[in-house]
Amino acid sequence: QVQLVESGGGLVQPGGSLRLSCAASGVAFSIYDMGWYRQAPGKERELVAQITSGGTTTYVDPVKGRFTISRDNAKNTGYLQMNSLKPEDTAVYYCNVKRTIAVQAYLYWGQGTQVTVSS
Repeated sequence: QVQLVESGGGLVQPGGSLRLSCAASGVAFSIYDMGWYRQAPGKERELVAQITSGGTTTYVDPVKGRFTISRDNAKNTGYLQMNSLKPEDTAVYYCNVKRTIAVQAYLYWGQGTQVTVSS
């Protein structure tokens, strides 16, 4: 059974930092691409950052230069370091892992962790 467990969310003041973790089990984590998404109240879930199994990273423009995605395959864990946080970063953050083999797509989601940026 595949399980992704996010942790590290919380309440932080504007300008502060948080590091989110995504612990994977039941899946060969190292061969999956991993992504972080977020969903603010009343909004669609949106991509924040991705890291491929080979370590290539991409970010959406609003978080470039502030967020860093990384992975430790030995620990089956992915991370999202978030610096210079802004109130608009407030959302539930989700991680996922995905892999496509031929036409078969494998996609798994965690349960999410709340990040609130407020003074």
